[in-house]
Amino acid sequence: MASEITLSAAQKLLPKRPADAHKGTFGHVFVVAGSRGFTGAVKLCCDAAMRSGAGLVTAGVPAPLGDVVGSAFHEPMSLLLPSTPEETVSRDAVGPAVEFARGKESVVLGPGLSRNAETQEFVLEFVRLVRSPMLIDADGLNAFAGRPDFLLKSPGPRVLTPHPGEMGRLAGMRASEVVANREGVAIALAGKYSCTVVLKGRNTLVVGAGAGGEIEGPFVNTTGNNGLASGGTGDVLSGVIGGLMAQGMRPVDAAVLGVYVHGLAGDLAAGKKTQRGMIASDVIEALPDAWRLLEQDTPHHD
Repeated sequence: MASEITLSAAQKLLPKRPADAHKGTFGHVFVVAGSRGFTGAVKLCCDAAMRSGAGLVTAGVPAPLGDVVGSAFHEPMSLLLPSTPEETVSRDAVGPAVEFARGKESVVLGPGLSRNAETQEFVLEFVRLVRSPMLIDADGLNAFAGRPDFLLKSPGPRVLTPHPGEMGRLAGMRASEVVANREGVAIALAGKYSCTVVLKGRNTLVVGAGAGGEIEGPFVNTTGNNGLASGGTGDVLSGVIGGLMAQGMRPVDAAVLGVYVHGLAGDLAAGKKTQRGMIASDVIEALPDAWRLLEQDTPHHD
């Protein structure tokens, strides 16, 4: 039986923010993302991480996209990585990306990365070599389709954030079968690969599993609306969870808090823009108000 993620449960997870803190206190997120035509995913993810309290964010992007990304950013920094002729991340980027990831408090891998074959090789090798807590989303997950056991080679904590289609490709089943047995599929995947699974959709599920396969959850989210069924909102969620992990949260706790506040921001955005009219950047804009509600002593959204 899934436990509901309520306001009071989310409030208990909020990471502390010491009065004498500096930007290093709140961690550094390394976002490896983007390809030609998908630079918006990079911006959404990085901005969401910044709006979730991370001290520093750096985007690792294909070098030809440096000017595009640089002109779009204000707070996040960028690291230009070797590129394929198609302007996606090259396998040659493994060395510099792994070196930069060393010591970073969290890594987000996948938004807008593309399904280029060489880029998928990069993903498999990068995940195998990086010890930092890592969230894998979108095309990062698609690299493991048909070969999910490569996840067993991961040396550090991993959070997987699939929608039903991506989960189906990982688990070797149809998306409809995933939807028909969401809890069972999420628990099985988390336990097999000792990771945290965030199965997105209405009432997003979070399941955590330790190194020994012990299960935490499932936890079912109680916030959000159909306005979140819009391109880019998944990139926002990845940034939120990555930003929380950078602040020292356990991956499963960061996922639980992240899905709640992401949905709450979506509810607040819908109140201003309507569910029909809201877009992913509206969710980022609403994050500060969502955090304010969580930080207040009196529940406003339970």
